[in-house]
Amino acid sequence: MAKANPNKFFIGVDANVKPIEKPSMKATRKPAKGGLPNAMFVQAAAEDLPEEFDGKADEIHIHFPWGSLLKAVAIGDAGILASLHRIGAPDCLLEIVIGIDPVRDRVELERLGIPELTLVFVHSYLIPKYIVAGFDPLEVRRLDHDEWAKLETSWAKRLHGNSGRTVFYLVMRRK
Repeated sequence: MAKANPNKFFIGVDANVKPIEKPSMKATRKPAKGGLPNAMFVQAAAEDLPEEFDGKADEIHIHFPWGSLLKAVAIGDAGILASLHRIGAPDCLLEIVIGIDPVRDRVELERLGIPELTLVFVHSYLIPKYIVAGFDPLEVRRLDHDEWAKLETSWAKRLHGNSGRTVFYLVMRRK
């Protein structure tokens, strides 16, 4: 995305340093060798984002979260939602793509205490939590397999062969 949008600045955030090591090193190369002066990577947990991010994000994208971040966005954790709201500029776009395979992911979902995700649950339980946290829903729906397989993420590509995965697409705007 940074390469395709040179006039925007991108910050990749992950609590685990391992997934961001290689992209971070590549981004620091000279532009002629594939470097991206408009991209940086930060190791931080969603609940502990640097205060330097406060009010700066025009867009926040969370695609195929796992572990504690999955739990936070799938149950509407007030602390995480407050952190996302804090870093968002006014009218910041928040896009969340949650992909769950109820059979393959059963053990992890039980461990995290995530209930079965359905559109009824998302609309009646989850979206009201986002509204209270200061986000207005713009689009909330399930993605068809062909739609989510086209997302430009490594996880979408890895998970594409799994037709049993249910993918929810939430787009909101910060108030």
